[in-house]
Amino acid sequence: MRSLSLSVPAAWADEQVCQGTIGAITVDNLKVPSGKTCTLNGTRVQGNIKVESQAILKANRVRVEGDIQADRSRNIEVSQGSVIGGNIQVKQGSATQITNTRIDGDLQFESNSGRLIATQNQIDGNLQAFQNFGGLSIQSNVVNGNLQCKENRPKPIGGFNMVRGDKEDQCSRL
Repeated sequence: MRSLSLSVPAAWADEQVCQGTIGAITVDNLKVPSGKTCTLNGTRVQGNIKVESQAILKANRVRVEGDIQADRSRNIEVSQGSVIGGNIQVKQGSATQITNTRIDGDLQFESNSGRLIATQNQIDGNLQAFQNFGGLSIQSNVVNGNLQCKENRPKPIGGFNMVRGDKEDQCSRL
């Protein structure tokens, strides 16, 4: 079992670094450094989570008051009844799986190379997927905004999505 490694630089006292596992505690802003893995189990984050290049985030039953932002990440998994108060943004990364999660903002996938999965989520904003080329499955989500997909290769697959706004472009039949 991996242990928790938190370090807090003096200049960034409100941002904690995660390399390992964090359980059911409350933290402020959280950063997953380049190339590291962070597993969150029942953790409450009072700010944002930033996932850096080639890092891995596995978040189960988490409550995040802000955003999850991943840029060039290796793998992102958010699941098991997690609640995100802001947006989930995954850009220029690899594989991502968002399942059984409530997102108060938007879910955004942009320019990713790995397999992307969005299944059984409640999204109060939009679900947007632009210029991804590793495959995309969008299945059984409730989206209060729009479902927008453009320039993905291959085209997204899925269905049974309830969308209050518009289903646009490549997602028009999902």
